[in-house]
Amino acid sequence: MEALKSGAIDATYVGPGPATSAYLNSNGAAVRVVAGADLGGSALVVDSSITAPADLKGKKIATPQLGNTQDIAARYYLKGLGFATTLQGGGDVTIMPQDNSAILDSFAQKAINGAWVPEPYVTRLVALGGHVLVDEKTLWPNGKFPTTVLAVNPTFLAEHPDAVKALLAGQLDAEAFIAASPAKAQADVGSVIAKVSGKALAPDVIAGAWKNLEFTNDPVSSAIATGAQHAYDVGILTTKPDLAKLVDLTLLNSVLSAAGKPQVAS
Repeated sequence: MEALKSGAIDATYVGPGPATSAYLNSNGAAVRVVAGADLGGSALVVDSSITAPADLKGKKIATPQLGNTQDIAARYYLKGLGFATTLQGGGDVTIMPQDNSAILDSFAQKAINGAWVPEPYVTRLVALGGHVLVDEKTLWPNGKFPTTVLAVNPTFLAEHPDAVKALLAGQLDAEAFIAASPAKAQADVGSVIAKVSGKALAPDVIAGAWKNLEFTNDPVSSAIATGAQHAYDVGILTTKPDLAKLVDLTLLNSVLSAAGKPQVAS
């Protein structure tokens, strides 16, 4: 998000937590959310020492990054249970932000008791012997919450609306392709992951993760606002969030209308 703020990039796919933080920290100058990308697919996976939420007390739980979308979800969930956490890793439950790849190693080595992560890491942790204690969709109205959104630099959005519309049109095509040809879409994703990371994911891991995700251009704006309030409640945000201009679905709805599809509420 710093690259987006500095103008080094014009658009990026990011979690709603970092997008919200960048918006607030820049007084609205850094980012606009112009569409969603996917919903769901996050969970708290734990080892066999934890069979109920009460067992989390005294345990070590990882999240992908301090203040990221899953980190906020974990802290807010624990707060609802009455467990204290601190941004420094103290409290009733120790939260240890780590890269997703490091989380896999830490769990395998029993250095942590679990992690609140997105897919495909949920499926990968389960394959390492973990079990899902909390499927995050059970915590949201209708089970819908954004995991990834499309964020655009406001200056680029204002100066190059046609480029953004072209990106959104491509996203609509991708959504239709995923719905029509899920097996081919999964294979394509696997190929990209192998090329970018140098290590392929097993097809059953991709398939397991896929069934927990919903691909949609709707960013579920109400959930973004709720997530920002959660971030404030757990101390990630230090001022009460005002997100009046964060979500701008004008171009998305224009593209949807041209394609004969229902518009999305902001």
